[in-house]
Amino acid sequence: MEYFTHVERLQTSVDQHITTTCLVSERTDPRPKGTTMSRATAAIFDLDRTIIGSASGRIFAHHLAEAGLTRADGSAAAIADVMFETFNRFGESGVMMRLARLAPRSAKGQAVGDIAAAAAAAAPDLHDSVQPFAFQLFDEHRAAGRKLVLATTSPRHMVEPLADLLEFDQVIATTWEVDDDATFTGAIDGDFIWGRGKAKAVKAWARENKIDLKGSYAYSDSYYDAPLLAAVGHPTAVNPDPRLASLAFLRGWPIRHLDAPEGVVKIFGREFQELMRPLAAREDLIPNARFEITGLHNIPAEGGAIVCANHRSYFDPTVMSLILAKAGRNARFLGKKEVFDAPIIGQMAAAAGGIRVERASGSSEPLERAAVALRAGEVVGLMPEGTIPRGPAFFNPELKGRWGAAKLSAMSGAEVIPVGLWGTEKVWPRSARLPRLNLTDPPLITVNIGKPVKLKHRSADADTTRIMQAIMDLLPPEAREQREPTLEELALTFPPGYDGDPRAEDNRRPGTDT
Repeated sequence: MEYFTHVERLQTSVDQHITTTCLVSERTDPRPKGTTMSRATAAIFDLDRTIIGSASGRIFAHHLAEAGLTRADGSAAAIADVMFETFNRFGESGVMMRLARLAPRSAKGQAVGDIAAAAAAAAPDLHDSVQPFAFQLFDEHRAAGRKLVLATTSPRHMVEPLADLLEFDQVIATTWEVDDDATFTGAIDGDFIWGRGKAKAVKAWARENKIDLKGSYAYSDSYYDAPLLAAVGHPTAVNPDPRLASLAFLRGWPIRHLDAPEGVVKIFGREFQELMRPLAAREDLIPNARFEITGLHNIPAEGGAIVCANHRSYFDPTVMSLILAKAGRNARFLGKKEVFDAPIIGQMAAAAGGIRVERASGSSEPLERAAVALRAGEVVGLMPEGTIPRGPAFFNPELKGRWGAAKLSAMSGAEVIPVGLWGTEKVWPRSARLPRLNLTDPPLITVNIGKPVKLKHRSADADTTRIMQAIMDLLPPEAREQREPTLEELALTFPPGYDGDPRAEDNRRPGTDT
């Protein structure tokens, strides 16, 4: 009981120090006002629940046991599993860190080389556990000339092989003491790199290497790393524990989850799409339409994929969300800026990881963001036509698309999955501001999902033609019939308030509204 009372006092002391540090951090820049200095900067990353999504200790323990360096004690292993799982769910605690201070005792008398070999064997497994969007961050900071720093409580000799694999420039970690015969003494050499101790070590390294911390970045999941986050000019809370999430909200620090694209919001560790999936996958909750869906198995259960559909209605995104929810996949949709600018809907689209496209800008940023998501194993959804065809073009059997999907496939290596939608305009035609609520006899929507399109990645135009042909092949026979629409049918293809000539709009470029 005395032990836990001591730990609680220690934790209270740390909490008070963190609060004080965060309150005064903005007033401690030693540079004179108005002075600019060109100094090197760094990007400083915590390890557990930040770079990797869980406790590295579980992987280290496995490899130490494989090497015969730890005893196979069933009860001890069970306790360790409970601690790792608690850490994975809730983050660090004072009790856990008190035990971590005692960890060097378990290695007393063991050869440094033996444990280093186990650490080297663990490094590839740890590398495989790195969050998919962390690699993008590493590349961005390298491109900006910043030094990459791993700052962790974990033992230096255990994490250095991973830092080498990730090509980090510096490791700031707890060092275990070694005696003259290259065995561990069971003590810590220097400071314990945790909480304010980690911030102190980073500041000392920055002074020695002339690093400007106010121009630097730091990433951590832990409330106890608040002093480190407060010490840099660009702090980010990654997968934050509840207290850090609250502090980040109060301080205006960005919050990120490196297993998802930037901007994605999580609630209790889960994306909104995941939380809503049980409801989003239910056809019976869309009472104004009936569905006939085939080929759902063609959407891969994991890995990057580009899901492309034809565009007939404002109802199409609802249908695409339905089939992707049924497939059990989160999706990042490319959408025109008007969607993201709309109140409420725009914020929801951004929080779900949607990618804003300004078609007139010519910017390649949306494609680059989508390619990063695909390389990270995400699904990207888009409609190559860019917008709903209007006028006579709506009835043209030949679909015309833009080359975004083809470019994305070439950039990322991801497969293109074609989807043929038919009948969605009967639920929500372009001429209507709201969907029709025909509950007594809802129209039938057919959704055919095809096999991956065989692309050659030599010509974006040629591959776009292949994609659009694959989509056309999934539409019913009536879609391939050339016919003359009535004026009433043409009117349904125009936005509300359109007063132009419906027959004069046959040659608009796909993806334009004017």
